[in-house]
This record gives sequence, C-alpha cells and structure tokens, in this order.
Amino acid sequence: MSINIKPLADRVLIEPSPAETTTASGLIIPDSAKEKPLKGTVVAVGNGTNDNPITVKVGDQVLYGKYAGTELNYEGTDYLIMRESDIFAII
Repeated sequence: MSINIKPLADRVLIEPSPAETTTASGLIIPDSAKEKPLKGTVVAVGNGTNDNPITVKVGDQVLYGKYAGTELNYEGTDYLIMRESDIFAII
C-alpha cells in the first residue's frame, strides 16, 4: 500500500486495527460499546532524530496507548500519527 504522507522526525503513521465486533463467546458488540483498538499496522515512518533513531518499520504490528497520537482521515481511511515513544511494543 502506498500513501503520500511522510511523517517527520520520530513520528510514525499507523492504521488502527478494526474494533472487535463479537466477543470470544460469540455475542455481538453494539457500536456504542465498542472500544477503541489499541493496536495497528505501521504505514509510514519518519527518518528519526540524532538522539532517537526509528526502530519500527513499515508493516510492523504495534501496541500503543489509549490516548496516543492524533487521529486523521486521509482519502477515506482513518490513521493515527504519533511519536515512536508512544508505541509500547511490536507484536
């Protein structure tokens, strides 16, 4: 997938995973009760800084904080742009 957004410095662009629609037991979760996903796929990365080189790469599945990043909508798709330090783990 090619996107025309290039994050600057130590920022990364993430496409959040879709929210779960059913529980493990098969119950359907209504839209009003769905939780914001806390994982996603890295779509683009910045060049890093001298003090903080980028360790994630495009295609990595990552976990991030509940209030991390800034939401943006580009060409009908929702993304989050955040500092790499807001990412907790690569899964």
